[in-house]
Amino acid sequence: MRRLFKMSTVFAAGLALTACQTVDNTAGTPTTYVDPGSSGPVRGVGIESQDIISMTDQMMRDMLTEPRLASAATPPHIIIDSEYFQNESSSRLNKNSITDRLRVSLNRSAQGRMQFVGRHYADMVAKERELKRQGVVDKATVPGAKAQKGGDYRLGGRITSLDSRDPRTGMIQRYNQIVFEMVDLETAEIIWSGIYEFAKSAQDDIIYR
Repeated sequence: MRRLFKMSTVFAAGLALTACQTVDNTAGTPTTYVDPGSSGPVRGVGIESQDIISMTDQMMRDMLTEPRLASAATPPHIIIDSEYFQNESSSRLNKNSITDRLRVSLNRSAQGRMQFVGRHYADMVAKERELKRQGVVDKATVPGAKAQKGGDYRLGGRITSLDSRDPRTGMIQRYNQIVFEMVDLETAEIIWSGIYEFAKSAQDDIIYR
């Protein structure tokens, strides 16, 4: 009994000491804004924001020099989305972050020299057209059309990479290659091509989500 009492006393004292300890609620690293066009504090060997901005700006400028895209007598109908833009690299990324930025930048810079077809919105448009033709809603202000716009040219492309690793040092190197191509939707002719490539190395790669 005496031993049991002594053990209980020690246990109670330990609980009291734990309860009296001050919990460290020191705040962690505060959030900071990072320029998406520059390399931030978290860096790896994959495709990152500064790469996306740089490559889409370069592709936009190059596409604006292609006469069949930017200097045609009748502005061509262009489809730019990620449907046929394949990621075959070891980098994990959302392809839309590339194609969306390219489409938006090109649309703003083309100033009417190209017309952009939102094929990724085809279902939304079809539903609204059906409601109008059934008389469920009025015809709004835009004149009706026989059909949705077709595309003259559509973006295709491929993202590939080549990885190497030094087992002695743990150094990782990745060569990234991104190919953009504009394809004639009647003949399959590639009327414009662009390529963006870079290589990165690091001691340890980071996790991309």
